Amino acid sequence: MPRVSQDHLDARRRQILDGSRSCFARFGYEGATVRRLEEATGLSRGAIFHHFKDKESLFLALAEDDAARMADVVAEQGLVQVMRNLLQEPAGAEARALGADWLGTRLEVSRRLRTDHEFRERWAQRSEALTAATRARLQWQHQSGNLRDDVDVDVLTAYLELVLEGLVSHLAMGLPDRHLVSVLDVVEESVRRHRGR
Repeated sequence: MPRVSQDHLDARRRQILDGSRSCFARFGYEGATVRRLEEATGLSRGAIFHHFKDKESLFLALAEDDAARMADVVAEQGLVQVMRNLLQEPAGAEARALGADWLGTRLEVSRRLRTDHEFRERWAQRSEALTAATRARLQWQHQSGNLRDDVDVDVLTAYLELVLEGLVSHLAMGLPDRHLVSVLDVVEESVRRHRGR
């Protein structure tokens, strides 16, 4: 029997994550049945669970993948850019991962964090990447002289994360988003250093 290449295994894993992301976003964790996951990924349950132990492991891997993608955006452009991506019309798989489908996954993570102690413990081990990326980006901005210096970087990190959670909640409730781009402009401006004041 020929061995399957690592590239093939990685591509199959990506196919499962991308398909399941839209399934979890559309139906929620409980509603994302194995049958629906099969339809969304185009793969059999055997193929899906060859790569992931169970549905929870798949969901955690997906949430971790989304957090890693967000951390990459944060490292390059900052956490406010992640928020801006949520407000843009997504085009293509990469944009969807940081757009509407990501929002659905993020809402499921938030719900499960409130209701599932075991999930909360497992997620805590994975969620630090985004905080670390945000803190590192802010420290770099501080060293570059672009960040306000009257507020501790850890406080600014917590502030931006709180804004992100508020934005996610706002979008989840279906509230109007017509002024949110301008709100994010204010948020971005609020962490910048203003010379000459």
